[in-house]
Amino acid sequence: MKLFVRCRLLVADGAEPLIRRKARSVVFAMTGFVVALVGFAGQQAANGAGLGVTSPDKVRVPEGFEVDLVHAVTAEGDGSWVSLTTDPKGRLIACDQYGGLFRIDVSEDSGKVEKLDADLKGAQGLLCAFGSLYANVNSNEFPAGVWRLTDTNGDDQYDKKEHLIPLNSGGEHGPHGLILTPDGKRILSVQGNNTKMPDVFDSSRVPKNWSEDHLLGRMPDARGHNANRLAPGGFIMSFNPDGGERELIATGFRNPYDIALNEAGELMTYDADMEWDVGTPWYRPTRVNHVISGGEFAWRNGTGKWPAYYPDSFGAAVDIGAGSPTGICFGYGANFPSKFQKALFIADWSYGNIHAVHLTEDGSSYGGSYEIFATAAPLPVTDMVVHSDGNLYFTIGGRRTQSGLYRVRYVGSEASTSESSVVTNQRSDEQCEAMRATRHQLEALHVDDAALSLPAGEAVELALQHLDDDDRAIRFVARVALEHRDVELWKDQVLALDSPRARTLGLIALARCGQPDSQSAAMDSLLKIDFAKLDDQGQIAVLRAAGLIAMRLGDFTDSQSQQLLEKLDGVFPTKFDNVNRELAMMLVRLNAPGSTAALIEKQFDSPSQESQIHYAMTLRNATEGWNDDLRRKYLGWFHQMATARGGMSFGGFLDNIKAEWVKGLTEDQRTSLADAINPPVSTEEQAPTKSRPFVKQYTVDDLVGQVESSTHQPDFASGKSLFADSQCYKCHRMGLQGGILGPDLTSAGGKFNIKDMLISIVDPSKVISDQYGATQFLTVDGEVLTGRIINVFGDQVSVMTNMLDPSKLTRLKLDDVEESNESRVSMMPTGLLDTLTVDEIIDLVAYLRAGGNAEHSVYAKPSDGR
Repeated sequence: MKLFVRCRLLVADGAEPLIRRKARSVVFAMTGFVVALVGFAGQQAANGAGLGVTSPDKVRVPEGFEVDLVHAVTAEGDGSWVSLTTDPKGRLIACDQYGGLFRIDVSEDSGKVEKLDADLKGAQGLLCAFGSLYANVNSNEFPAGVWRLTDTNGDDQYDKKEHLIPLNSGGEHGPHGLILTPDGKRILSVQGNNTKMPDVFDSSRVPKNWSEDHLLGRMPDARGHNANRLAPGGFIMSFNPDGGERELIATGFRNPYDIALNEAGELMTYDADMEWDVGTPWYRPTRVNHVISGGEFAWRNGTGKWPAYYPDSFGAAVDIGAGSPTGICFGYGANFPSKFQKALFIADWSYGNIHAVHLTEDGSSYGGSYEIFATAAPLPVTDMVVHSDGNLYFTIGGRRTQSGLYRVRYVGSEASTSESSVVTNQRSDEQCEAMRATRHQLEALHVDDAALSLPAGEAVELALQHLDDDDRAIRFVARVALEHRDVELWKDQVLALDSPRARTLGLIALARCGQPDSQSAAMDSLLKIDFAKLDDQGQIAVLRAAGLIAMRLGDFTDSQSQQLLEKLDGVFPTKFDNVNRELAMMLVRLNAPGSTAALIEKQFDSPSQESQIHYAMTLRNATEGWNDDLRRKYLGWFHQMATARGGMSFGGFLDNIKAEWVKGLTEDQRTSLADAINPPVSTEEQAPTKSRPFVKQYTVDDLVGQVESSTHQPDFASGKSLFADSQCYKCHRMGLQGGILGPDLTSAGGKFNIKDMLISIVDPSKVISDQYGATQFLTVDGEVLTGRIINVFGDQVSVMTNMLDPSKLTRLKLDDVEESNESRVSMMPTGLLDTLTVDEIIDLVAYLRAGGNAEHSVYAKPSDGR
């Protein structure tokens, strides 16, 4: 309390600005805890007689919804629940991650829990169907894979147990969710990337020609995680009720925990990120995937994840951000307003969120948006189901953490309707339905010739016809349909296709399916395409096709290399970041004259650390044009990056890239560059690259007035530079560049006027989004810690306290936490504008309002109020 009083005095008495800012943060923190401590005893009672389960009163949900704690799970007897399903009698069945099965009667407010006699444990997917209980077991203590439990004598217990599909669990990234197929006749299951694919599939919708396909090779995870796990990664399969007729549906996932079908019978999943990759160009946020037939979702180990813009990679429907995906379900059958009744609910275990994803029809596939539906700290949600009583039930727990079963009810006045919340994007419902029908027609060709409903030649013609479709999903499944047919049926036709887009996709198929004797014809056909006349996606596709031909059919001949270099001469750099990345790799592969100097220049010119790391990674293989000045500049970049921040593997990746490049030096070069290879290590963290003097501690009202009265013409280039200098890229994404720890600012200009934008920067604590909010912890020793909960394991919680250093986590024992409360202070640093002049602030706002796009940076004076 003395600290609280002292901070009040500092704020009031005109202390130096920096001290006042720090003191104000402490005041906000302490004020929050004064309020929290008043109600502490009552909250303990609400938590269930000291069991430690999160009180339902702490779960924030939209207006009109209420949350009930149905059952507080006792760790000693019931374990930590991770999966849910509903049986034919309307009872819930749950499974402990390390233990057995439990049945819960939720017909009354307080659930009646019964432990089942079934000798089974560790199920992370449950499904009641075909008169049985199916369990997808992911355990090191019980045989993993799909089990069928049956009640053979009618005593309401599962007395018969069959191991239908043995699977290798491979740790937590093992066998997961189970659901019925759209026709209700078969079962779908999803497995993480540590699950060894069964040796035998009766059929596969995915052409079995997967490979790593990295033009310059990949580097494994810097901490060794999954270093020996190669393509195809996690997968989804289907099978009959008896476990037979197994079919591979899609591959290339990391660790999706669950799957769900929408009303149209389209399959969705929520795949995991690799949080250790944060800050690198190969980081991929958690994402909702529309799982199309034969889909390749492009997970690869370490640096090898394929970008979503590759034509042979099917990207996300909705990018969510950092998290840890667990259970998902649609809101169908819930007594909710239509907006949520048709939403896809997805659970984020790490940050304690349930998101409501609102899908948007985008041709034959989907896009969409999302919002937080329920959140608390902690709220490690593991699974969810919509019950026949019209409520949503979810469990928290996992990794031996405190578990509980909750009910979400709607008590508001908005009527529930059956109207779809799937919004059409640009096209009519009829157009989207017709496009889905076309995709399904092509997906029906993802079978062996014996199972085709039409002659193989006609299947080829249908696939070729749609390689140039405007819809990306249709083009994707058309190429997959082609790859299912004998290459001799379509090779010559592909080589002669008129459309550059169709020919390029056909050549990608040929590279994946053909033999080395096709290399020359494939390259000849590709080189006839006028690269300069293509749009950015077309150029990326040509570069990808060329790379696949070299990797799969045989390396370029000298003549082919020369012709390709002539095509690419003078093209780099373009205005498209993605094209530049692919061009950079191809130029290094071709040993293009002057490429090393050009890439180093682009590396230092790139504002985001992700882009800079991409060029550093690419240059590790470059052999052309090096001199001592370029070598020292390249090595100096690694020294500058010492202050950069990322996930747990971030620093290790940089060290490994540098080490691989140094390995290519001669002994004499290593000696002459010794001071650059191993520069003196400072005992203190380096200051930012561009240190700026303090100008003024701005207030919103003062700054808005100065900005509105200024006659300064906004300078987009200056704003872009200031955005980078202020380290905004470390947390925020602008276009294709930047971090994911804070909100994406690309569309900020369309959402905020100048005053609102300045409020968000100068006073970030005024409005804090649930998605980016922090939690304050008061320990039994009286210490205060503020940060975002990243992980929970057993009796410990990991907290990120600095958004600029996401790999640095503080671990708290839950027994040492006296109270936790929603933080009233944003994790975004304050004072970010205090080193800028008013003119520079105008430049920065111009850049933000343009969404990082120079073409949108010219508009009327700020005083017009827009």
